[in-house]
Amino acid sequence: KVYIEDLKEEFVMEYIYPALRGNAIYEGRYLLGTALARPLIAKRHIEIAAIEGTNKVSHGSTGKGNDQVRFEFAFYALNPGVEIISPWKDPEFLAEFKGRSDMIAYAKKYGIPVKASIEKSYSEDDNLMHISHEAGILEDPEFRPYEDIFSKTVHPKFAPDEETILEIEFKDGFPIRVANQTESVEKTDSLELFMYLNEIGSKNGVGRVDMVENRFVGIKSRGIYESPGATILWAAHRDLEGIAMDKEVMHIRDMLTPKFSELIYNGFWFSPEMDFLMNAFEKSQEKIDGTVYLSIYKGNVNIIGRKSPISLYDQELSSMDVEGGYNAVDCKGFIKINAIRLKAHHIVLKNKMPYKWRKKEESHEAVAED
Repeated sequence: KVYIEDLKEEFVMEYIYPALRGNAIYEGRYLLGTALARPLIAKRHIEIAAIEGTNKVSHGSTGKGNDQVRFEFAFYALNPGVEIISPWKDPEFLAEFKGRSDMIAYAKKYGIPVKASIEKSYSEDDNLMHISHEAGILEDPEFRPYEDIFSKTVHPKFAPDEETILEIEFKDGFPIRVANQTESVEKTDSLELFMYLNEIGSKNGVGRVDMVENRFVGIKSRGIYESPGATILWAAHRDLEGIAMDKEVMHIRDMLTPKFSELIYNGFWFSPEMDFLMNAFEKSQEKIDGTVYLSIYKGNVNIIGRKSPISLYDQELSSMDVEGGYNAVDCKGFIKINAIRLKAHHIVLKNKMPYKWRKKEESHEAVAED
């Protein structure tokens, strides 16, 4: 019995968008397309097992990767008594199949159609958010991937010579509308909106990442990712927060984002700490409303403007040319108060140089001229 289900809308609304609202990005580069899909798949796995009246579930992830952890953490979180069958951790299975090459040979022998081949032995994970390419010939970190490896994005040099102008509207941090000013196209449905951004990003060469990352199991791995639509949305959402989010809330949220990203990457989607962070981000996204204007051009996502009905930006107050609402003279006291600890620190340095990396001669007093 086979279940083939359409989970695209749930994936977008319950996993992709919540991650983007928290600006999730692992090690500063990876938008977590594979990691976000795993808890959804595992959740439906457990639900179907319950429908079928069994306590056994299985996955085909290898014993060296992150996905085995992500699947099994989710299985145990959703059904603590579950029995997991994991072939790649079974000694008898491992005796017959040492790795991908053996599996490819087996598939060829029995006429099982697979995309991989001995010549193209790298692994791929493809979903609505992204596609990843890793292993095989890509394990050499110096190897430049062939252009035919990429399937969701064109090379930027082959992208259109004209920019695409987009406006993306958000409500409480959720994208609710995309308008293509260049082609007069508008999307408001959550799933259609995301798929359309994938289309725009794809043909403009947006969202390619080639990186060496740190797996949860302690191994470094090289991953090549294509996330066209998510890359555009991430940039737009982050920019809108600049005009609509309180400074201190933003700074606290920014401290939490790396941990949030790490939890997603490591498979802790159904954990108490994730519940805590989701609630914090939910609060942070209240009134993150507005529109961001973008220029998409040859692999680049350039923000060209933004507006918000609850903007915290005061153009007159910020102006270098206009007086009013802010007394520059007050800065004298502000600076003096905040400089007290720096003056005290200078006294400490005169008595003893605690920083070995600082040259002694650099600690002398200098008169600053402005």
